[in-house]
Amino acid sequence: MTIRTLHRVIPSIPASDGAGVKLRRSLGASQLARHDPFLMLDEFYSDNPDDYLAGFPSHPHRGFETVTYMLDGHMQHKDSGGNTGDLGPGDVQWMTAARGLIHSEMPQQTEGRMRGFQLWLNLPAKEKMKAPEYRDIAAAEIPVVKVGGGEVKVIAGSFGGTQGPVHGGSTDPQYWDVHLEPGAAFEASLPSAHNAFLYAYEGEAVVGAQKTALPHRAAGLLSAGDTVRIEAGTKGARVLVLAARPLGEPVVQYGPFVMNTREEIEQAIADYQAGAFARDQVRRIRAA
Repeated sequence: MTIRTLHRVIPSIPASDGAGVKLRRSLGASQLARHDPFLMLDEFYSDNPDDYLAGFPSHPHRGFETVTYMLDGHMQHKDSGGNTGDLGPGDVQWMTAARGLIHSEMPQQTEGRMRGFQLWLNLPAKEKMKAPEYRDIAAAEIPVVKVGGGEVKVIAGSFGGTQGPVHGGSTDPQYWDVHLEPGAAFEASLPSAHNAFLYAYEGEAVVGAQKTALPHRAAGLLSAGDTVRIEAGTKGARVLVLAARPLGEPVVQYGPFVMNTREEIEQAIADYQAGAFARDQVRRIRAA
């Protein structure tokens, strides 16, 4: 057993996206702030409607997957395939943009708290031009596993023999939301070939056998190993644990397009301008 250590910290920085939604961005804040195959992690969190009401009007994507995980509030998704999905507290949307789609994500509230995350997960070159699809995952579909001093929501991959609603695929993503009571310790296996990182969004946590502090609202990239260990501080902790098989491929990004070459980016722009994204069908995956 090799316990992973905290190798690098990427602080989240204030940012704005969509039509002016205020958020904090850790991974993706620069081209050097990635962790193959993870491209970006945004946290949005505000009780002020002025920070989120403008939402994310229609915009394109190509070449990767977006994962939206809501903690509080209500967001509605619409896409160019004519699909509509509603995300409430605890819900997840897993969207594979692949060869391209146009979608919007708009708040369905005028007051109260809007809180959640959006993760961008890269696709291998061989899958970047497959047909787009998405799946809305209700909170009730996400298993919760009790552990000593806390619980684990298994969004993707598996934990302790419990499989999440999303599993397999080229990058075999593991996405857990770990809740720990004050002073509780959490230890679990992660595939040794996966890159992994943590994001502490509540409380305090230390990582690894050395008990290195993981700063609040920062992405902590983990070293190689096969085990992750987290210990909560006196206020408890809520930590996202994310791991996936790296692709080892070139990444060329232009805004919402992520491909492998500059020529592919230019083609993506041309296809979007020609209306190809709007004509494609977007398959909705139903719950198993």
